[in-house]
Amino acid sequence: MNHNGNWMERRLSELEAKVLREIFACRNEQAVEAAITFARYLVSLGLTPENFPVFLRILEIENHAVIDALVGNQDPFQMLSAVQPRDILVKHIFDMLGRWHAGGIYAKNLSVILGVLRSVYSAPRDGYRIYALSLAELNALGKHLDKRLGQDDPVNRTILDCLDRLSRLASDEDPDLDRIGVQAAAIRNAFFDDARKMEDVIPKVLIETKRTFEQVAPRQEKPTSGRPPSSK
Repeated sequence: MNHNGNWMERRLSELEAKVLREIFACRNEQAVEAAITFARYLVSLGLTPENFPVFLRILEIENHAVIDALVGNQDPFQMLSAVQPRDILVKHIFDMLGRWHAGGIYAKNLSVILGVLRSVYSAPRDGYRIYALSLAELNALGKHLDKRLGQDDPVNRTILDCLDRLSRLASDEDPDLDRIGVQAAAIRNAFFDDARKMEDVIPKVLIETKRTFEQVAPRQEKPTSGRPPSSK
């Protein structure tokens, strides 16, 4: 009896996970609407150290209506500010930046996780002690700069601010820090130099843009677009 009970619990957990995966895939209107409701429910619970991975999972849903429901009227750059930065969180953020194609991600998604990086590396050496990013991860951050939008674009400005602070890691005493600092400065300088392209300092394969796919909208709603308002 106990064995059968354990089997039923495992089976139920598997089915619950399968249903959530189907909802988060947002392949039809019903799934999108369910994901929106789930995001709103999550917001009603509030962000905690225990549930923040679920917030990150919602951010990985590439549907604007769902992200709008998650962010609501909050400043997206401040959305995760209540979470204590840890190496596992920062690593996951860099993994997300690496997976996302340049120019193919809703700016609100980027804004939420960039807000965390801006906080972590506001004091660059302290941030590096929290998470020692690699050159590949630094390039994953820089590839999301869009020169066409200029430095006043809030996403561009946040990335440039992170790069400026990371450039201060350049050091004759530590080769690893020096490589990060030099590359951060090179990416930032390439953005401001009209004679240079970003692929001059970031591998071209990383910054090739991907055509955005057709999104499924909830009934009688259309997904929003564009970068978020400036964060002060």
